[in-house]
Amino acid sequence: MKPYLIFEDLASETPNLPSDSILSRTFYEDARMKAILFAFAPGQELSEHTASHPAILHFVRGEADLTLGGDAHAAKAGTWAHMDANLPHSIKARTPVTMLLLLFK
Repeated sequence: MKPYLIFEDLASETPNLPSDSILSRTFYEDARMKAILFAFAPGQELSEHTASHPAILHFVRGEADLTLGGDAHAAKAGTWAHMDANLPHSIKARTPVTMLLLLFK
């Protein structure tokens, strides 16, 4: 077994979605972190919620409305956000979106 894991094109790891779907796939987990890849069809959203762990959102592809606490942001490919544990947040895709979520334990 190699001492590393590499994805040369993370965005290609999500399939084409039906128009009314959100896909989430955990593709890595260890004692310190969990990595989850999300794919959103346009118009799909994760309503406001919190995570019990600190997290990083990294938008790989697409455009979305991102709310962190009470602040609204326009997320696009390359947007990166760190969130403290228990921060209310929501995401609504404007276009097809691929997003990497890193949860820290």
